[in-house]
Amino acid sequence: MNVQKAWWFAKTQLTRFRYGHVGGHSYIAKPLFLQRTKALSIGNNVRIYPGMRLEVPESTASVVIEDNVSIGQNFHVVSYSSRLVIGRGTTISGNVFISNVNHGYREIDVDALHQEMIEKETVIGENCFIGYGAVVLPGSHLGKQCIVGANAVVAGDFPDYSVIAGVPAKIIKQYDVQSGAWVKP
Repeated sequence: MNVQKAWWFAKTQLTRFRYGHVGGHSYIAKPLFLQRTKALSIGNNVRIYPGMRLEVPESTASVVIEDNVSIGQNFHVVSYSSRLVIGRGTTISGNVFISNVNHGYREIDVDALHQEMIEKETVIGENCFIGYGAVVLPGSHLGKQCIVGANAVVAGDFPDYSVIAGVPAKIIKQYDVQSGAWVKP
């Protein structure tokens, strides 16, 4: 572990009482903004690089980051009033946004900030890889070991072992168990 990471680890251990849970060998580099830190629970061997922005406005909301997750710089996550889970073994590149809530827009002549919040369950499965700059929108479900391409905008359900890319994101490859190869759908 280099000196910078050792400092992040030490600081996380000294401030671990602020969080819902901090597992062994985990660290959070200096964040940008953390709202309701008690709502953040991180497992063992979690690495969160600088610039995390955590928004958890309601007391019923939480963000759970399971074991062996690595999160790049400038990660932005929003969980409105329920639990948002990032599965174990997942790698999230820099500048990624994940949310489980949208602002409503149906009321004419009312700005979006003053309309109802629309929450949809968002799930990141285990062993996923989320590429640089990707956006995972509310209601998205990534199965086990999904790969999300850089700058993809993800909305919808994606089965295990899918490669997802584009705007809007679509499956471009899937793992075929019978042939043991990644194939175009």
